[in-house]
Amino acid sequence: MIFLIETKNLTKIYGKKCAVENLDLNIEDGDIFGFLGPNGAGKSTTIFMLAGMIEPTSGEAFVNGISVTKYPLEVKEIIGLLPENVGFYGHLNAKQNLEYFSKIYGFNKSERERRIKELLELVELENVEKNVSEYSKGMKQRLGVAQALLNDPDVIFLDEPTGGLDPKGTHQFREMIRALNKEGKTIFFSSHILPEIKEVCKTIGIILDGKLIAVGTPNEIKRKFMKNELYTIKLETIDKLPELHHSDIVDIECDSHHALIKARSDIRHDLSTYLHENNVRIYNLELKEPDLEEIFLKSVYGGD
Repeated sequence: MIFLIETKNLTKIYGKKCAVENLDLNIEDGDIFGFLGPNGAGKSTTIFMLAGMIEPTSGEAFVNGISVTKYPLEVKEIIGLLPENVGFYGHLNAKQNLEYFSKIYGFNKSERERRIKELLELVELENVEKNVSEYSKGMKQRLGVAQALLNDPDVIFLDEPTGGLDPKGTHQFREMIRALNKEGKTIFFSSHILPEIKEVCKTIGIILDGKLIAVGTPNEIKRKFMKNELYTIKLETIDKLPELHHSDIVDIECDSHHALIKARSDIRHDLSTYLHENNVRIYNLELKEPDLEEIFLKSVYGGD
């Protein structure tokens, strides 16, 4: 298994505040990794350490096997970064901005023109002549992606990329992320908005107060937090319901043909067997499992 991004006990302390504490991450090549947490959790600090923008207090970070602390310039050559507040020269158009930034990479004229043309087509700004000062938030974000891709990086870091975008801009951004991933790019995507992460990411890491509290696929994350959740089972019968008893039932609301059950586990098989033995025909037996967002809000933010 090839890990494109690795951290070992990565820590950043500002004065008395520990912004990131002993972070251990292993992100596979070709992943779309969602880094999820509330504002101030340590997401941006982590990205800036991985990008060689700030130095960790302790611990190690590697991108494609290169130590970020020892060789930050080499790492910058193989990554692209879209910060939360991307900046451009407002008096220049998209092509002119990219021409300016492309000089950092030492392209010759023909390489620069070819690369900029490809990127403007990718982000659908190839026919936009107006200056960037007249751009919408979504257009600026798309131009930010083009800038981050100038050096054809192995991994792209996106820090809260959909913040402030309207639904159309958000949809366009999601499609762009998927397209880049299909081209072989590894995406590291931070956000405090779970639906954005869940929509596009293959793997999710949840950070809270600088500590990684969970990592895995969306389903794995869900199962982890479901350990403390009750299952809700909706039961409808054709025949009159008998009295229901089960050691895992915590609460039950019922009348003659309907029951809403709160249980510690999925007891549908036991209920079905019991009702069949009592000659009760079932009309509907449905598990109403909490979705990932509901579990996340309750477990991480303390919501009800």
